[in-house]
Amino acid sequence: MKKHVNIPIFIPHLGCPNDCVFCNQRSISGKQSFEREKVRDEIEEVLATLPKDSYREIAFFGGSFTGIDRELMIYLLSLAKEYVDSGRVNGIRLSTRPDYIDRERLDILKKYGVTAVELGIQSMDDKVLLASRRGHTAKDSEMACKLVKEYGFELVGQMMVGLPESDSKSEEMTAEAICRMGADAARVYPTVVFRNTTLCAMSERGVYTPLSEETAVKRTKGVLAVFDRFGVPCIRVGLCASENLSDDGEVYGGANQSAVGELAMGELFYEKICEELDKAPEKRGKTLVIYAPSGAVSKVSGQNRRNKIRICKKYGFNKIKILEKNEIMGYNIVLDCLDQIDGG
Repeated sequence: MKKHVNIPIFIPHLGCPNDCVFCNQRSISGKQSFEREKVRDEIEEVLATLPKDSYREIAFFGGSFTGIDRELMIYLLSLAKEYVDSGRVNGIRLSTRPDYIDRERLDILKKYGVTAVELGIQSMDDKVLLASRRGHTAKDSEMACKLVKEYGFELVGQMMVGLPESDSKSEEMTAEAICRMGADAARVYPTVVFRNTTLCAMSERGVYTPLSEETAVKRTKGVLAVFDRFGVPCIRVGLCASENLSDDGEVYGGANQSAVGELAMGELFYEKICEELDKAPEKRGKTLVIYAPSGAVSKVSGQNRRNKIRICKKYGFNKIKILEKNEIMGYNIVLDCLDQIDGG
């Protein structure tokens, strides 16, 4: 399978007149302005670094793409389509808001060869959407997802963990709704409190409590379990490293830890392993062998071998081996136990 690579073009806050409580797109993208004449150079710069056998998509992120000035939107789509038509790029991806999706916009996206639409759903709980000043309803998200799927685009549902008025039950309901609305993949963003936002002011007044790392991991694990149950891959947890996560001057608090996703995935694997061992007490020996999905060894092991240590202590194993199997997918694992450790 070819490695998927996005060529990100950030369009900070363009096309979005809304003022969500958590949003400071200039901080998130690290860009204060947008210069259309530099887009081609940005694409060429990234293309020069990519392996030839990768699957590449030009990805318009940061703002609400289908809400930007129509002439600018068509210019960017035309430019991206040049790369698709030449075979240097495989597709075009964009992110937008559910209330900026309609047939007229989707006709344009189809004409210019867009392959994937990522919708900033954030929550399917109207109480949470209202408290977050999202400016749209859960019904808007439902209608947008239906249209995106009708037009044949890949649908990616983006959601947030830790928004005002949200809790684990609401978030898991949102994840389930995203799956039922036909999402092909998902992104999960534990809430980061950026400075110069309404959410930062709410935090300073004590009417909102930023997520702790422990809470962010626990609640993220809950939504990952939902996506796993429905077979919908989560392609990212948290903001990218390039999105100013390390700049403490831009962040007031919240889930500003790049490892939250890795920790949440590790906790989900730990939970799955314990469930299997509890169901089959006969699977005990000196060595536990865990067969895991390709690329998941570090997540199964846990940060600083945390899962290995806990499992050995809880179930009395002397050693744990983790082996990859390409045919195992998602958070599935297969266990085997040996009475002898090879080599003594």
